[in-house]
Amino acid sequence: MLFLRRQLLQTLSFAFGSSFILGRNQLGIAAQTATQPKVSPPPAGAAVRNGIAGASEMEKVTGIGGFFFRAKDPKALGLWYQQHLGISLIPTSYGESPWQQEAGPTAFAPFKETSGYFGDPQKVWMLNFRVRDLDKMAAQLQAAGIEVKIDPQSYPNGRFARVHDPEGNPIELWQPAK
Repeated sequence: MLFLRRQLLQTLSFAFGSSFILGRNQLGIAAQTATQPKVSPPPAGAAVRNGIAGASEMEKVTGIGGFFFRAKDPKALGLWYQQHLGISLIPTSYGESPWQQEAGPTAFAPFKETSGYFGDPQKVWMLNFRVRDLDKMAAQLQAAGIEVKIDPQSYPNGRFARVHDPEGNPIELWQPAK
């Protein structure tokens, strides 16, 4: 799990402009160095803007607009996410409001097919939810009979815990560092 945490920290450090350095038994943070990831040069004669080849700046997505997945019992699973994590389901009419998440960093990281980070090798995705207070969220879930495994280590980017929904899908809870 330490190696997988290193991959996540490297991804986050690239995304947020600092370098996380992970030693064998300790974790530290250092300022961004002049060394940047190696990128293939643009074709000769191509216009470059902000490091991107092309005539204009690349249009980027602004966030995750939805997360859709299959479930054995979608209604029961949706109710579980509502009751225990406070996530509203898709509205049944245009007059209703959907779940609103708070702005904040989002890690987007494909993992190798053989990664053990998600636990069960049959699971192909894992959600990571930001939380304000990891201890309070863990206590709330445990009071409802849900097993919570809190990572005892604090990292420069925050603290983590792992839970599973009723269908065994892994969920990582993340309290960002302040």
